[in-house]
Amino acid sequence: MRGWWRDLTDLVLPADCAGCGAPRTVLCPRCRAVLDGRAPRRVRPVPEPTGLPVVYAAAPYAQEVRELLLAHKERGALALAGVLGGALAGAVRAGLGGSGGGARDCPDAGGTGGRPGGAAGERTVVLVPVPSARWAVRARGHDPVRRMALAAAGELRRTGTPARVVAVLRQRRPVADQAALDARQRLENLSGALEVTAGGGRLLDGGRVVLVDDLITTGASLAEAARALRDTALSSRGEGRGVRTSVYAAVTREGREERQSGARSDHGKWVHDAPEKTASNTLGYALRAAVVAAPRDSFEINRN
Repeated sequence: MRGWWRDLTDLVLPADCAGCGAPRTVLCPRCRAVLDGRAPRRVRPVPEPTGLPVVYAAAPYAQEVRELLLAHKERGALALAGVLGGALAGAVRAGLGGSGGGARDCPDAGGTGGRPGGAAGERTVVLVPVPSARWAVRARGHDPVRRMALAAAGELRRTGTPARVVAVLRQRRPVADQAALDARQRLENLSGALEVTAGGGRLLDGGRVVLVDDLITTGASLAEAARALRDTALSSRGEGRGVRTSVYAAVTREGREERQSGARSDHGKWVHDAPEKTASNTLGYALRAAVVAAPRDSFEINRN
């Protein structure tokens, strides 16, 4: 009921720009340009958790973009879902390779193939939202990430890329509010917190799977979501039902040189094995992730 009422008031009441406060417009042209006026780029948090997929972000998390995400998530500015979903769709395309990613960018996962649509033989992009805590969804009256994912899927389909949202992740245990936690505490808070719903793994077969969220900070949420998908893939092949794949052993970095080389620290020893390689080997395809925003210093300037 609360979500329905907010949808109605968004339509009939004048609003100020959620980004900068400009009067009588939900989103002014300047704030829209800040959100989607640049090409999405790959981002990597420092320290980078083991198991984090390749992540692309549409915009830096600063000033107007921060206000837009908070307005949509916490203040019920549901009219922003479309533009935020459009920015998320751009990050999805970038992560899959340009127009949506060809077969060479994401080998078949061994399923029956995606739905037809878009370019000939192009498989469906499957957007998997990172789930919010149940208490947060109840408090907000809506699930902001799922709402943006639905808008992103619609934008991808509108521009010729077959896409659908499959909300197969859920929390298996309560987690604490992460706002005041550092990188290591967030990893510990989320360790083993997510799981794939019963039968959810089958819904991913044959698609190009992209984890989606509104924001990446430490990368803990996306790494845990990727861990849950990998464990399901292992279980479906009978290679470790109930076994949790650790993505938390390495959470420290010393500067950006190691980050550029793809190395990770494992109890003080540098291991040159990129997290996305581990995800691909386990799942059978190149798992990707996309977000609307990321901290400015996590954007890679000289790499694609």
